[in-house]
Amino acid sequence: MLQYKTIALIATTIVAGSLTALNGPKPKVKAHTETSVSKLVNYKVNAEQSKLTWLAKKVTGEHSGTINVTSGSLALDNKVLKGGSFELDTKTIAVTDLTDKETNAKLLGHLKSADFFAVDKFDKATFNITSAKSTGAGTYDVKGKLTIKGITNEISFPATVKQDGNKVTANAKIIIDRTKYDIKFRSKSFFENLGDKTIYDDFELNVQLVANN
Repeated sequence: MLQYKTIALIATTIVAGSLTALNGPKPKVKAHTETSVSKLVNYKVNAEQSKLTWLAKKVTGEHSGTINVTSGSLALDNKVLKGGSFELDTKTIAVTDLTDKETNAKLLGHLKSADFFAVDKFDKATFNITSAKSTGAGTYDVKGKLTIKGITNEISFPATVKQDGNKVTANAKIIIDRTKYDIKFRSKSFFENLGDKTIYDDFELNVQLVANN
């Protein structure tokens, strides 16, 4: 009799274990998570819609003008700036703050000469992005290589980039030390006793690039 009870107990234990295995907790299945798919898109700069203005200061005042953007591109991955470049035609430099034609022509001729941009020899200036670090929604710290008069230096500046459908607009204010590009005319860094004839080393470029896919 004891033997039968023992066999019955063993059988009951096996059945209970089997039911627990069948009805117990099921293995956890990892939830499906969507991953961002890289989609790098190049947008071509529209030269007619893009604009660049310059501002240079001296002890006795300042002058401003424009330079034509001739080409360029902006690369975005899921609306995030990844790279880009633009090119300027230095021969198109213009002075916009002087209304007197003679005075305007005199300054413009000087800017195009070897004292400044030597446009007959160096008719292009270029900028190429080497890195763009996001600092917020549509804002970046941009680093890149700027070439003026055949001389290349790395520069950095803040920029904003906005994408609206197939249109991308980028804006930046770039401060440049002209002496790094062999533009030393009336620079107090190289000449003494200039007094009120001093022209400051830094000048400003305000760039607006409009690009389309």
